[in-house]
Amino acid sequence: MASHWQYQVRFDVNDSATAESVGRKLRVPALAPLFDILAKHRAAPKCQFDAFAEYVAAAEEHGVENYPLYQWTKATIENAAKKEKYLKSFALYVDERKIYAKEIADALEADLQPLTTSGLITRISKYDTNPANNPQPRQGPRD
Repeated sequence: MASHWQYQVRFDVNDSATAESVGRKLRVPALAPLFDILAKHRAAPKCQFDAFAEYVAAAEEHGVENYPLYQWTKATIENAAKKEKYLKSFALYVDERKIYAKEIADALEADLQPLTTSGLITRISKYDTNPANNPQPRQGPRD
């Protein structure tokens, strides 16, 4: 039976230069194995920091009350240590979709796994849309 949850694969790299090259989608020789895998799966990397900054900008343009993770996301991008972390973290969009079927996520994760051995990728994570597995926004103001 297929899962009714959707998934997203993310990966981290270990240095800023690699992160910048991935973010700019530069086809440098060291990144060829990564971009070959992404092309096979019709996947594109999206820098997590950029995604967070876009979320904050959208919230501020359209009204923060409609963006339940606004406070957390804004605090994250304003924190220097977290900024450094999320500049090296990438979500994978498949066919321009943020989330996709488990079978797609599993195949993508399996093909990326050898890149952790080579050191190109430091960590692979797979997230699902099941609310039980994800932190939920606070329902009221902080004390």
